[in-house]
Formats: sequence, structure tokens, C-alpha cells
Amino acid sequence: MTTTTFAELGLSEAVLASVTDMGFINATPIQAEAIPVLMTGKDIIGQAQTGTGKTAAFGIPLLERMTPDKYVQGLILCPTRELCLQVADEMKKLSTHSKGVQVVAIYGGDSYERQIKALKGGANIVVGTPGRVIDHIGRNTLKLENLQMVIMDEADEMLNMGFREDMENILSGTPEERQTVLFSATMSKDILALTKKFQRDAQLIKVTREELTNSNTSQYYLDVKHGAKLEALCRLMDVQQLELALVFCNQKRMVDEVAEKLRDRGYPAEALHGDLPQAARNVVMNRFRNGSLNLLVATDVAARGIDVDDVDAVINFDMPYDPEVYVHRIGRTGRAGRTGKAFSLVSGSDRRRLWDISRYTKVEVERMTVPSFQDVVRVRRQQFTQRVLTTVEAGGLEPFEGLLPKLQEMGMSTEQIVAALVKMNFGELKNEFVQENIDATAERKAAPKREAFGKKAEFKPAGKNKGGYAERNTPRSERFDKKSGKPYPSARGGSMTRLVINIGKQEKISPSNIVGAIAGESGIPGSVLGQIDIFDRYTSVDVPATLVDEVLRGMSGAKIKGKKVRVSVEN
Repeated sequence: MTTTTFAELGLSEAVLASVTDMGFINATPIQAEAIPVLMTGKDIIGQAQTGTGKTAAFGIPLLERMTPDKYVQGLILCPTRELCLQVADEMKKLSTHSKGVQVVAIYGGDSYERQIKALKGGANIVVGTPGRVIDHIGRNTLKLENLQMVIMDEADEMLNMGFREDMENILSGTPEERQTVLFSATMSKDILALTKKFQRDAQLIKVTREELTNSNTSQYYLDVKHGAKLEALCRLMDVQQLELALVFCNQKRMVDEVAEKLRDRGYPAEALHGDLPQAARNVVMNRFRNGSLNLLVATDVAARGIDVDDVDAVINFDMPYDPEVYVHRIGRTGRAGRTGKAFSLVSGSDRRRLWDISRYTKVEVERMTVPSFQDVVRVRRQQFTQRVLTTVEAGGLEPFEGLLPKLQEMGMSTEQIVAALVKMNFGELKNEFVQENIDATAERKAAPKREAFGKKAEFKPAGKNKGGYAERNTPRSERFDKKSGKPYPSARGGSMTRLVINIGKQEKISPSNIVGAIAGESGIPGSVLGQIDIFDRYTSVDVPATLVDEVLRGMSGAKIKGKKVRVSVEN
């Protein structure tokens, strides 16, 4: 592949100086392709994942268009507060040498007063979440009549979260001659409809799937006995000696549970999800970025703002519902030329999801034997021995040298004293799985043996109707898109349950309102929801049976378009 340097892209001295300060020499594929096109003023659709350098891909051309005038010239829309802050921070770094450029972030959970003051201070570039941008437009504290460029970052996620109406309202209120840029990991019908409505002769720039799957990241799966995932996670952390790891769970409740149990076992872990106050989320994120926190348990949405280059490993405690989400997750390790590892803990229906993911990504995921209890003890003994040796070599032991004879006088042997000290250092090793082999492979002798999921996989799609979708009675886990051959996201490989919401056409709601509310309140991806039917007085939606309780709990007391709703299982 041909390498393009930033010096070859025709950048201004100020922007090139900032890029150089950040340590960048060569442009990533999406940067090399997108920057020259955007510099001409043309609209683009960029298909790229997190970790491919897309912020600089749209940020550099935006900065090149900036003038010293103190009004908003650039608007970047992001789906979450974390991503909003990450993009704003990146834009500030890129604009270090660009005189007069001010970048302001506006997002929910932060003070309106601070944001209004920053906007009045002469913001040139605004980075914001759709809801807060709409709020400021309504307050007349954000004016877009002089906007030169609008960028929608992770547009697919914004649609999944139910922001379509906000996005369309924002775009409709901007000058027609603006430059419109859209970045998305996927090209769904909704994305294409958005581009057709608001872009002019947009050019598609796509990073290929081979480029999206980072070759620097080794991918493994561990076949774990039911109920033993936490033990497998702890053993994996110990044996792999991971210094900075990101653990993914599908639901906020599970994030809290896993983080708490890890802390109970002595692992310094923290939780990150949408229910945490913004101040607490900022503290956790900063600790993870500066290395003072080495184990972060998070949901996918909350983790979108994590931009840390030296993550040793990504661990899928829960397998994601959508193959695209898997690619997003593992893209957070093996970055900036470093090597990384991705581990997936699979049990039960997880195996089907991993099979779908491997088929989609066309990448082999190697099976790794779950570490045994003896493996953990062996590694901990080695670590303890090394620490003792380092401490002895460092000296300064004189104040403690008289302790051994005193302990021996109390009837303890030298071996007992050393063993007690080692045990105190190791922490509590006993749990329900001690001395037990928790690798589930041996329990499934009747199943076909597969050392790796991926390239040799073959399947026959179910019968399809004229629309390209599987017939209604075909399990969703077996439905495939006619054109791409890609399996539609499956939440379970099981049944769906229909829920009823007491709001309908009379309130002028749309499917995106329903998807956004459920995804936002319950913490599950909108892509796993099934059919949505909107009637005059109520709406019905199909939800994976395994997630019904999570949705009911999350939607308790929720509002849709300002109206408090009730959600129940259809009788």
C-alpha cells in the first residue's frame, strides 16, 4: 500500500506544524483519501471505524477553511458526550498553531452557563451532541447562518440512538451552500436517505474491511463453562499480565456487577456507562487515560469517547449483538503502530454470535484454552519471586531483619512464614471454581471441532422473499441481506417478545423515536430490536426475549417526545 505523508497533502504551515507536534508523519488511509477531496469543498460520505484517524480526516480540512471571524463556521455532531469531548480535544490539538481558532464543546450533563459563555466568546468550531445543539439553537445562543461546514461523526450511531429528527432539524437550519460531511461505520438505508436529502453529489470514501480489521491485533476466544466468565476473566488478567485493559458488557447492569466483583477480588476496576453522572464519568475516563486505572468495564456507547493508544487488550465479557460493534471494540487496541490483543469469553449462544462475527469480518479468531488455576499460581509465584529479588537488591532491609527470629520463637517455621507472606501478597484465591477446569470445550464432545472461527466457514442462507429478507418465521439469527450476504444482527438466536408502549401516531412519533428511547434508557443497541408497528394510540416493538427485563427496567419512568410512557409485555 502506498504511504502518503501529511507534507504531501498541501496543508498550511499552521496545520502542518500542529500535526507534526502531535507526532504524525504518515496519513492513515481514510486521511489520505478524504483530506484532498474535502479541501476542494466537495461533500463526502466516509465509511470508517473508530481508530482509523477520521477526526483528523475531517478536522484538518475544516481548519483550513477557518477565518479569524468570531462566528461559528464549523459544526461537528457526535452521538455521545464522551465522543464529543474526544473530538473537541483532538480539534484543539490540530488548531494549536492556527491563530484565532476557538473550539467549544456543548453536550448534555454540562452547565448551560459555561457553554453559553464559551459560545459568546467567539467560537469558530462547535462540537456537540444533537440534543444540546438543538437546545442552544432554540435559546438563540448558537447561530448557524455563517456555517461553512457541518460534519456528522458516527452518523449511524446517532440514528440508532433516535437522533434522526434532531439531525434533520439542525441540517435544515444551515446555509444551503455549506459543505456537508458524513462519517459512518455502516451504510444503512437510513444513512443513504440522509445523504440523499442533505448532500450534493457526495463522493463515497470507504476504508475496506481488510483495513478496518487491524492486523496488529491478535484475536482469541475462550470457550467458558456457564457461569464461570468472571473467573475466566480474572485468570486471563493474571496470566496475560495485562496492564491496561478494556472490558465490554452489553448492559449497564452487567457493567456495574462485573466491576464490583472484580474489585471484591482485588482488581482495581471501575465502571463506565450512561447512568453515571458526567463528573464521575470524567474522573474515570481521566484515570484510565493517565494509567492510574488499568481495568475499565464499559458499555459500547459509553466507551465511544475512549481514545487511548496503549490499551493492551480488549475483552468481550459479553459478545456484542452486532458484528459491526465487535469491529468497533477491537479497534481500541493495537493502535498507533502498537500490537494488541482481543479476547472473547463465549458461552452458550455466544458461540453463534462469534460464528456470525467471524463470517462477517472474514478473520479467524483463534481458540485459546482457558488458563487453569495452576497457571495463575505459577505466574503469581514468578511475579512474587521477582518482586522479592528487586526489593532485596534495592536494600534498606535493616529495620526488618530482626522479625524472622521473633516469628520463629513463636513456633513458626521459616517455610510457614514465607508461605504466609506469599499468601498475603497473592490475596484470596478461593472461589467456587478453584481447582476446576472451566474450559467448556471438553463438555461439548458431540459438537464439531473448530480450532478457529472464520475463513473456512460456509453457510446456506434461509429462503428469502422478494424484498431480500428472510420469511417472517425464519429465526432472525439466520436472516441474510440478499445483496451483501451479511447476516442481520441477532440478539440471541432465540425468540422475540412483543412490548407495547402507550404512545402512537396521535403524538406524531416515528420508529427512530422508539429506537432512540429504548437504546438510550436501556443501554442496548437499537440494531437488536425487531419489527416496530405504530398505531393511533400505541406502538408495539419486538425485543429479544433475553433483554425484556432490561428494557422494562430502563423504560420505567422514561419519556418520549416529552410524554411519560408506560411499557408492558403484550398480552
